[in-house]
Parts: sequence; structure tokens; C-alpha cells
Amino acid sequence: MYIPKEMFLTKGVGRHKEMLASFEEALRGGGIAHFNLVTVSSIFPPHCKIVAPNVGLEKLKPGQVVHVVMSRCQTDEHRRLIAASVGVARPKDPDQFGYLSEHHSYGETENEAGDYAEDLAASMLATVQGVEYDPALAWDEKKEIFKIDGKIVGTRNITQTALGQKGFWTTVIAAAVLIP
Repeated sequence: MYIPKEMFLTKGVGRHKEMLASFEEALRGGGIAHFNLVTVSSIFPPHCKIVAPNVGLEKLKPGQVVHVVMSRCQTDEHRRLIAASVGVARPKDPDQFGYLSEHHSYGETENEAGDYAEDLAASMLATVQGVEYDPALAWDEKKEIFKIDGKIVGTRNITQTALGQKGFWTTVIAAAVLIP
């Protein structure tokens, strides 16, 4: 049975005249281009520890199949703002699973996209934890309810934004990299 015990968060931006090459550049920016990436759904494993990217990268080998929860956004429109974000919500009880969320958008700042991804992950966790809240509340208000309830120990996000550049594809990625 494969349940990751560690993961790291990373992000990157790439620009190139070819769409695929701009994606490759974004992966390089995040330090994960030399792996065979397999995207998985959004569960933060029980007992999983978030480590620094350099610590996680030391445990992986080029060409290795690596599972990621990844958000990606691309544009070839000049000055179009793009964002990719992964939100994390960890339960207080380490025996329980948490959530990772992927969010990509156009026209959102880093803070807006990051807050949205974090809110999404926390809201998914809150529903399985039985936390009662009004989904229409602003993220800051929900964050307070989740904090008071005590079932969610922490939330965070990693977000990459960029402006499109004339004559190039621009790609942004954000990823949670699961370490076997």
C-alpha cells in the first residue's frame, strides 16, 4: 500500500513561443520537470508531513514516477493575468485525511487565487469533519469558525501568478508533490 508520508509545495512560471515548451519551463521553475508526473485527486494523506522543496527533491530521482496534485493555467494573450494555486487543509487529528484543492483563474491576484484555493480545501475538509458553517460567508469569517471548532489544524496555499506576454505562451503551475 502506497500512502505518502511527506510532500512539498512548489510553483513555477514559464514563457515560450510554443505552449508545451512554456509548460515545461513552468515545471522547471518549480523544480519538477525531470520527473514523470501523475496527477491525482485531492486527498492530504493521514500523518503526512509538509517538508521544504529541497528536502523533498533529495528523496526523488530523475525519471521517477511522482504523484502530484497540480493546478495549471496558460495564456497567449498579452497582459492577461493568470493564476494557479493549490490549497491545503489539514485536520487536527493526524489519523484523519485532509484536502488539497486545485484552482486556476484569470484576472485574480496571488492573494485572491490563494485565498480561494485555501477556502476550497478547508470547506471540503469541514464538510467531512461535520463542521457547520454558512458556505456564503467570506473566507476570513469561515476561517474563524474553523479555528474555533478545532477540527482543522491549519490551512495554507501555494500560488503562482503571471502576466501574459505578447508573442509567447505563459504558463503558471502550483503543485503539491507527494513523496513515496
